[in-house]
Amino acid sequence: MTGAMEDANNTTDTNFILLGLFNHTQTHLFLFSMVLMVFLSSLMGNALLIVLIHEDPRLHMPMYFLLSQLSLMDVMLVSTIVPKMAANYLMDTRSISPAGCGAQIFLFLTLGGGECFLLAAMAYDRYVAICHPLRYPILMNQKLCLNMTTGSWLLGGVDGLMQAGTTLSFPYCHSREINHFFCEAPSLVRLACADTTFFEFFMYVCCILMLLIPLSIILASYSLILAAVLNMRSTAARKKAFATCSSHLAVVGLFYGTLIFTYMRPKSYRTVAHDKVVSAFYTIFTPVLNPLIYSVRNKEVKGALKKWLEKHFLGHL
Repeated sequence: MTGAMEDANNTTDTNFILLGLFNHTQTHLFLFSMVLMVFLSSLMGNALLIVLIHEDPRLHMPMYFLLSQLSLMDVMLVSTIVPKMAANYLMDTRSISPAGCGAQIFLFLTLGGGECFLLAAMAYDRYVAICHPLRYPILMNQKLCLNMTTGSWLLGGVDGLMQAGTTLSFPYCHSREINHFFCEAPSLVRLACADTTFFEFFMYVCCILMLLIPLSIILASYSLILAAVLNMRSTAARKKAFATCSSHLAVVGLFYGTLIFTYMRPKSYRTVAHDKVVSAFYTIFTPVLNPLIYSVRNKEVKGALKKWLEKHFLGHL
């Protein structure tokens, strides 16, 4: 605690202080160790999925290309948040520069927003594959796939740039202690000593565009998929489609649910403790679930993993 106080006193007036997620107690040390394990598992799982999709020709399909982009976003997302949080906790230094804070806000919103649209693109891909299988190569061609992916990155980047730039343009003339484990726009705006009403309205509108529009596409796609699945004559085909869609919807529900809870709740219902816990879900825990949920029930991915292990490890024994 002394180190944190010295850090706060010795930093320049322009720096912010991240109060963090954990205290230096035995219980919090255990929780911190668990977060590090989840972080490493997320990095390895998503990196392995990217490698498998890149190396195996059988996975060179729109569905898996979109999945590789999702894994790339997840790797970048956890790398934006966890290393800084871990370094602050282990070194007992909580200072972060305005540039570092702005970078975290920009990267988080770029990756989070991009993932929203990418999940919508993946839902559309599944809709075409299940409802229009014969026209799949035409409706889900390589050009459309690349355009949807590029659009997801660009839309996320525009949102991140606008919100990061606007957030840092406010004067912060009082407390610079951010009661969070990373720089997130809502937590930072609370500290501004200026009228932020218009920006909060603007941020709310951005949330509607970045969350509700892709979510509407996802729900519409899966509603049509459900209708098509119920009309399938083959029981095996129905089970396979339900298994695939239910796992995808689990990811969507957790990711969107936590984001909407944080960004679209009325201000009067927000508490710092709740915000920190919920933020941990979509920045730390959701990324580790994606490679598991999207690959465990997938025969093609399991086959590619077996082939990769045989080639790189078992073949040398």
